[in-house]
Amino acid sequence: MGDQTKSPMLEPRPPAITRYSEPHMPRPLTPVNPALSPWHLLGAAIRHWRDEVRGLSQPGLAKAAYVDSGDLSKWERGLARPSAKAVADMDAALGAGGQLSALYATVVELERFRTLAREGSPGEEEATERRRLLGLAAGAGAGALGVPAEQARRLLELSFGAEGPSVEEWELTCADHLHGLRTRAPAGVAADLLADLRVLRGQLDTARSGEVGELWRVAAMLSAVHANALTRLGDHGAAIRWWRTARRAADACGEPGIRLLVRDEEAGHGLYGQREPATVLRLVEDAGRIAGRPSVGLVTTRLKALAMLGRHDEARAGLAALHDAADRGADGDPVGFWKPDQVHFAESWVHAARGDEDAAGAARDRVLSLARDYQYRANVTLHAAWCAVAAGGVSEGVRQATELVASLAPAYRSHHILESARVVLHAVPPGRRSLPQVRDLRRVLAAPL
Repeated sequence: MGDQTKSPMLEPRPPAITRYSEPHMPRPLTPVNPALSPWHLLGAAIRHWRDEVRGLSQPGLAKAAYVDSGDLSKWERGLARPSAKAVADMDAALGAGGQLSALYATVVELERFRTLAREGSPGEEEATERRRLLGLAAGAGAGALGVPAEQARRLLELSFGAEGPSVEEWELTCADHLHGLRTRAPAGVAADLLADLRVLRGQLDTARSGEVGELWRVAAMLSAVHANALTRLGDHGAAIRWWRTARRAADACGEPGIRLLVRDEEAGHGLYGQREPATVLRLVEDAGRIAGRPSVGLVTTRLKALAMLGRHDEARAGLAALHDAADRGADGDPVGFWKPDQVHFAESWVHAARGDEDAAGAARDRVLSLARDYQYRANVTLHAAWCAVAAGGVSEGVRQATELVASLAPAYRSHHILESARVVLHAVPPGRRSLPQVRDLRRVLAAPL
């Protein structure tokens, strides 16, 4: 998925750590939710350093830091509060460079601040405490859990007694992530999405009954965007699981428009190597039962799947139905999943697959005049390469595809783009696959990202 590089503050590992032999297999650890309270956050940080960074068991750390193993278990789960000395000893034993001690100081200050707020402290004193907490959180956040800025932000939200973003704020967040997918490398977007999905999960646990349905709607949309990001990263197994989560969340919210939207998104992204085109047609059929009539998103996906199956006459004949559906607009889309350029993108796809260069070129020009999504612009250019190959211009088509892929920085070579280039490669007739230009395209597609 996203960039898994550890913070430089986690390195180097101190040579003084001693590992202790343990004759018994450890029991599975109970997950710690750092969003439950500041003390749970501290516990999660201790466990992160012990288990993930240093690979120590609880008895191993307890022996190295001269603390009780049972107490350590409670501290990690947020069930008890360690002393400053115990945290300092664990920090030293783990080689955490003072990060756990800094986080502990922040948590203690946060508790003091919340006590002041409950007791009605004067406004100026409260403002001073908030400024102090901001500074502490900024320092403590520098690597304690491997996602520093996010944990610092969560600490601050806890200090303000935040109940969680409103539905309107969540819709803006979803729109922001969609914009991110269209303008940024997908790995960073996927990491940001996970942070928001964790917050939303905690909010669902405490939401009032009247808010749950709307939050499920948000969960459906955010899950669909996350599945989209994972598809662009080529992590298809995880993406398919997130599509399933998006469907279940949409069904839980009960809104037909959202139920249709996430299924439409799932089917459309399935065409990028995630599923067989015939399977995508089944998904379109199943989703169509919710709509009761052809929706614009489902029609575009159906025509593209038909084109990939070589059913060119059916795909071309369906373009009239596509324009009829587009005239009705997209239903149940409050954040902008659907863009008008998608109609012309589908036209470009259908005409390119059959080698109709004039029609494909006209559709491509319309896409380029509207689209700001770098992946759409790259892929519609690859449609031109596909069309050239389908029309017999193999050398020119594969050269165009090679130049397009090579021109992109590796982080921006999303799976959508690479899969579109592979479609160009697969369109080359068997007798011409030994051409130097074809070998060049294979080489570019095989390059590490």
